[in-house]
Parts: sequence; structure tokens; C-alpha cells
Amino acid sequence: MTSNGTNPTHLTVIGGGFAGLTAAISAAEAGARVTIHEAHHTLGGRARTAEGAYRTNEGPHALYNGGPHWTWLKQRDLIGPLAPLPAIEGTRLRLHHQGRLRRTPPLAMLKLLRRKPEQAPVDVDFMTWATAEVGEEGARAAAHYIAVATFHHDPGSLSARFVHERLRRATKLPPEAHYPRGGWGSVIDRMATLAWNLGVRVETLSRVDTLAPLPTPAPGLGPAPGPVIVATSLPAARHLLQDDSLQWTGARTALVDLALNSRKGDPFAIADLDGTGWIERFTSQDRTLAPAGQDLVQGQIPLSPAESKADGVARADHLLDLGFPDWRDRLLWRRDSVSNGRTGAVDLPGTTWRDRPAIDRGNGVYLAGDQVAAPGLLSEVSFNSALEAVTLALTSTRLDLRTA
Repeated sequence: MTSNGTNPTHLTVIGGGFAGLTAAISAAEAGARVTIHEAHHTLGGRARTAEGAYRTNEGPHALYNGGPHWTWLKQRDLIGPLAPLPAIEGTRLRLHHQGRLRRTPPLAMLKLLRRKPEQAPVDVDFMTWATAEVGEEGARAAAHYIAVATFHHDPGSLSARFVHERLRRATKLPPEAHYPRGGWGSVIDRMATLAWNLGVRVETLSRVDTLAPLPTPAPGLGPAPGPVIVATSLPAARHLLQDDSLQWTGARTALVDLALNSRKGDPFAIADLDGTGWIERFTSQDRTLAPAGQDLVQGQIPLSPAESKADGVARADHLLDLGFPDWRDRLLWRRDSVSNGRTGAVDLPGTTWRDRPAIDRGNGVYLAGDQVAAPGLLSEVSFNSALEAVTLALTSTRLDLRTA
């Protein structure tokens, strides 16, 4: 891809998370010259894995093999070793339902899973539709369960199609969810290495506060100013582009990270069907995430607008009390935080991903991220939007050259 027959198109990517790296690699593979500007001192964004004894992600993370990003990553040998999934009979998934931990979900919830995604309407909320299909108990249990893939405090209020598509994928057997050994950061490291080998220039600690017009160089002195892909959170993009239309519904979640002395019999995960919340023992699959003899437990508790971090932490502690006996006596390390607007898009009744902020913002600026107009589950939205942004950016450059 060239701009004048000799110089490659220059593409600027703002943000070095999963979306930004996907965009940079795709553009470089197409022949573009790419520069990434990342405000943090390391790449990764929300896919960053902490250094130190406890290899935490920013909340529970999984890589779903049913999405297009799985194939793309695998083709480039970027997934790397995967932590083995526990055998189905040994997963020890527990469901908090009607005040106690159970091994099986309500029968009505299982019946709901037989409904195809296209049977769920876009313009009706999930709770209304699912109640009409299987009754209130099954509908409420299903709505609460899928908080694991929406991070929302009330998934039942969202579009039935949006929720049911995610419910079907999150409950599929064998599971779609897989865990890269060493955390998501191991995938980011491999992506960064590939970007470097493709000639991508990476500028860390490089915060971009304005998209001032770039000067056009004299002929033969370098690439002409090229398109820009903004691969940041939607609030950051709104501030950078000074565009108040960049709005979409998100979620707010309490994140709880714990290190415990290991105890035989601890559950793999606890899903809250009475409320919304998920607790997962990540070292049940990947022992590299904590020192020997210790377990890393991470949880996310969606918060309503009226709830505080303390409310979410209290709900997490209750689930821990039920599933991890004497966890307070075994506690070695703990960190509580709140993730606000950094958990992906959620679609209200009457909306789909097509109604989210458009990728093409005009004037050679494109958006990529998990709250923009692209389909997919969780990180798949970032991936799909990144590929679309690159396609639009480089196609537009080609067209401009033809009409110049």
C-alpha cells in the first residue's frame, strides 16, 4: 500500500491495547507504515496482566474460541500455550440460587438455552421475553448468570437479543472460554513482538491530547499525513475528538482480587443467580498465576448506580463465605477496585451494535474499541472494529490517491 508509488501510507494508532495492536498488525501486514502512541508505560490496556507474585488481569478475562479473533490470533501463533480446562465433572462450578450454593441451574433456565438467538427480539427487554418463554424464576436466573459476560447490574433490562446471544455462548459445552497461560498479558506480549517485527513504531508514555493537522512533507522526504485510528476507551475518544456524540451505555463493576492459601475442595467458580456476580479461582487452571501453595481468586460484582464499591465488596465477601470456608484465615493479599465504563458496550431494548458510535468519524479518523459499531462478545468487538477501521482507512487512502 503506497501513497505516491514509493512511500507507504502512514497510519497512526492512538492506544496500544488489544484493539490498537490488532489494528497496527493488520495495517503493517497490508504494507502501511504504522506508529502506535500509548499513554501508559506498557502496552495492553485492559488486557494488561500485572507483574509480580500475583498475575492478575483487570477483572476476570477469558478468550472465547467461537469468535473471529481466535482464528486470527491462532494463524499468527499469538495465542500461545493455553491453561487446561478442568474436566466438566471436576470444575466445581457452584450456583448461588435461593440463598445457597447448588450444582445445577433451575430447569427453566436450561429450557431457555434451547431457544435460538434469533428467537429473542431486539426491541423487548430480556426479562420480559424470557419470563414469557420459561417463567420468572428461569428468566431471572439466566439474566443474573450472564452478568459474567456483560458486567451489568441488571442484564434483564437489556435487549433480549443482546443478552440471549451472550447467554448461549457463555453456557456452551464444551466451553468456548479459554485461558492463555500466564494471563492475557502473554497474548499482548506476543502481539507486541509481532508488531515490532513488522516494523511498527511503538511510542509508550506518549499521551495524545489533540489531533492537530500534520504538516505535509516536501516530495520525497517521507510519507504524507495519513489516517488515524483512535483505539481508546469511548470516554477518552470523546475527549480527544471533542465529540459529545460518542456516548453509549456501559457498566460499572466492583473488582475483587484475592490470594489465599490453597485448600482442597475450593470451587472453580461461583455464579450468583440470586443477584449478579462472579467469583473465579484462576489458579485451578493456571498455576503460574500465583506462588506454589497459593490460589489467585478474582471476582466481578456489577454495581447499580445507587451502589458503592463497599456494597459490591460486601456481596463478594458473602459469596466467598459460602464457597471458600475460612477464606479470611487463609487470606494473603487482597485488592478491591471499581471499573467504571471500561467493561464494553451493552445494548438497550431497541438497539443493536449497529446503533453504537460509528467507526468512520470522517476526515481520516476512525474508532476501534469495545463500545463502537462492531459485532461480537467482549474483546471480539475491539477486534472486529480494529479490522474494520484498518480496512476503511487504507481503502479511503487508495481512493484519495486515485482521485488526486
